[in-house]
Amino acid sequence: MSVARLIERKEIVICAGAGGVGKTTTAAAIALGMAQRGLKVAVLTIDPARRLANSLGLPELGNEERQVEIDGSGELWAMMLDAKRTFDDLIEKHAPDERTRDAVLSNRIYQELSNAVAGSQEYMAMEKLYELQQEERYDLLVLDTPPSRNALDFLDAPERLSRFVDSRSLQLFLRPGRIGLKVFGRGTGMLFSVLKGVTGVDLLQDLSDFFASFGDMAEGFRDRAARTGELLADSGTTFLLVTSPRRAAIDEAIFFHRRLRERKLPFGGVVVNRMSTLAVHEDEVDVTELQALLGKRLGRKVASNLADYDAIATRDRENVDRLARDLDEGTPPILVPHLEDDVHDISGLLEMNEYLFAAEAVPAPG
Repeated sequence: MSVARLIERKEIVICAGAGGVGKTTTAAAIALGMAQRGLKVAVLTIDPARRLANSLGLPELGNEERQVEIDGSGELWAMMLDAKRTFDDLIEKHAPDERTRDAVLSNRIYQELSNAVAGSQEYMAMEKLYELQQEERYDLLVLDTPPSRNALDFLDAPERLSRFVDSRSLQLFLRPGRIGLKVFGRGTGMLFSVLKGVTGVDLLQDLSDFFASFGDMAEGFRDRAARTGELLADSGTTFLLVTSPRRAAIDEAIFFHRRLRERKLPFGGVVVNRMSTLAVHEDEVDVTELQALLGKRLGRKVASNLADYDAIATRDRENVDRLARDLDEGTPPILVPHLEDDVHDISGLLEMNEYLFAAEAVPAPG
């Protein structure tokens, strides 16, 4: 089975899975493979380790797409999500006028909020994905996500933002002027006064100005969150699970697949990365031939070592068989073996693609 078949006619591919299974490089390899097949592809990552830039042979990535030189008839672009920059762009889109936009962007409360992006990173990824999809500049978008337990936050992010905008507490803050901020009470107001005297910062005024400005944008945030949530379930979107044959990673993949089914989100298939080479190729060892070639003593040692690798291969196959049974999708997992070297450049991605795109010939460069 080729990954090209799994994502055929899709516009968005979301790669999800546990940490440490090669998910980032798999996303990059898929994007490269599809670009070589004539598509204009963008691959996005929110991986804090920034491995994607390395695997594409780039010194760094930023919040704007950067083209990667490839052999093939398509185009490959890559970007590393800057959640702060994406948040600022979101404010600019939803602000009703320049005065409101500037008031929010320059507000100290907003600056602190937007810098604390850990909790908003998943939503910002969806926002950037939605933005690129709406611009229709690419045939395919490939998104690398956080490790799968955190990726559940990714699935929940649009809904969480909608709940926040609709929450009674926020609506109280959004009341005109300082009326909403009276909920702090007299004691808190005195504390703000002391802070102003010590620091020179009128925190109460900053809060009042921020929520007054944000109130004009709340509806836009709510509508945008709803549309980004719909994008996850769209027929042009598919989720690919990336895992390793290790038991913990297999458990994560089964867990995440269950959540996808509960939410009725589109599932494309599974890539099992870093399989034992014997598990992928199912090579059989002829001990007699080894002894004849290496001598009895060395031949026995090599045969014993191969027996250990065979035990690992058996374990890998058993774990993948369990994954296939639990998913019960009828599509066998795509197996990628442990490669001799770490994947850190285009040539490494091409080696991965020999397995990801097995039986799919790459068109000759036009």
